[in-house]
Amino acid sequence: MGYSEELSKMLTAAGAKEGCKISLTTDGKEYKGVLMPPSEGSDDSIVVIRMKNGYKTGFRIDKGASMNVIEQPIVQKKEERTERIRKKGLPNIVLIGTGGTIGSQPDARTGAMTAGSPAERLLDTVPDVFGIANIRTTDVASVFSENMGIKDWQKLAETVEKEMNSGADGVIISHGTDTMGHTAAALSFMLTELSGPVVIVGAQRSTDRPSSDAPGNLTAAVRFCSSKMPGVYVIMQDTMSDNSFAVHRGTRARKMHTSRRDAFRSVNTIPVAHIDASGKITINDEIPKASERTKARTKMCRDVILLQFYPGMDAKLFRDVILNSKGAVIAGTGLGHVSEEMEALLKEACNKGIIVIMTSQCINGPTGPNIYDTGRRLKDMGVIYANDILPETAYVKLMWTLANSKDAKAEMKNVLSYEMSDRRTADVIW
Repeated sequence: MGYSEELSKMLTAAGAKEGCKISLTTDGKEYKGVLMPPSEGSDDSIVVIRMKNGYKTGFRIDKGASMNVIEQPIVQKKEERTERIRKKGLPNIVLIGTGGTIGSQPDARTGAMTAGSPAERLLDTVPDVFGIANIRTTDVASVFSENMGIKDWQKLAETVEKEMNSGADGVIISHGTDTMGHTAAALSFMLTELSGPVVIVGAQRSTDRPSSDAPGNLTAAVRFCSSKMPGVYVIMQDTMSDNSFAVHRGTRARKMHTSRRDAFRSVNTIPVAHIDASGKITINDEIPKASERTKARTKMCRDVILLQFYPGMDAKLFRDVILNSKGAVIAGTGLGHVSEEMEALLKEACNKGIIVIMTSQCINGPTGPNIYDTGRRLKDMGVIYANDILPETAYVKLMWTLANSKDAKAEMKNVLSYEMSDRRTADVIW
């Protein structure tokens, strides 16, 4: 996609290239920002600028428009840092970077966000945390969270084990929000023996934006880690403002909105704790006991699938997928139902020895096999109803139990890391 002849002449005359900071005057108003490439399919008389707030805006150039270059693209130089002085009496925390929005930065040419800022650079956004803890950094990945997988989970668990057993009081993992719940669940099962807290933290807005939630979330994570309460947790903003942060169990955290700063919720339970803007921590639920040493059990079975049932689902399309697996997690309707056509396929799978777990796509509330005939039939044929567990948590748990338990079917009915419960409380948000 290119520019019109008139606009091209204006850009050439101003010496403006993609990545330059420019001043554009059009319709009697001045706008400043970074010149971006033209958007695909847009009019060739439109110029795109990335504004100070981080958003890109297109301007149609009229005959009276003018343009000046304010600043050429800045070439990033490798920063040299002096070693931070460790303070006696403060807890020792390790920050592990994996990428995601919290570690992303804008590409000067395209304006698109790219994963890549190392954990050390992320710490530069929150200098006040060095009055709370001594923090050391390491990076194990630089990806958006849709690219995180089993090998990454295993590497994270192994790194946590190494750091905890080498003297760390807690570990923070910066992570993309889209699959944060999967990673949190995986680490919750891999690290059932923990000597301290493991906190996964992310951001809905990147650190280059004035509205970024990264500094607040990261500061809250450091404060909670400094409390030395063991367990795997997700900490994210709890309101639209920077005044409250929720501590979610790793097996119960769910991203409920694509872009809101308060997107995360604890599903079918209350947050373990809340942290206010002053740093006060209010404990709401049980904290597990600390182990003397941290132990990671990282084996995972890859032959597990997660499927959501839908009306008109053709069993023939999924027959080979299910029957070639060792375990299948189904997100059924309501209390945990599928069509009669899918019932027949699940019965065949159970008879073959494949573990079939039933969850609900409703998210909130437990499954129930004893209310309707459908549930009773599925239960009788061997389908395991997993109470109020999240479908993605059940998926990760099944991968872990198949690899680590002698009787995975029985283990799936046991509570391993607060992932399911019969308890119902009136203060659970749904």
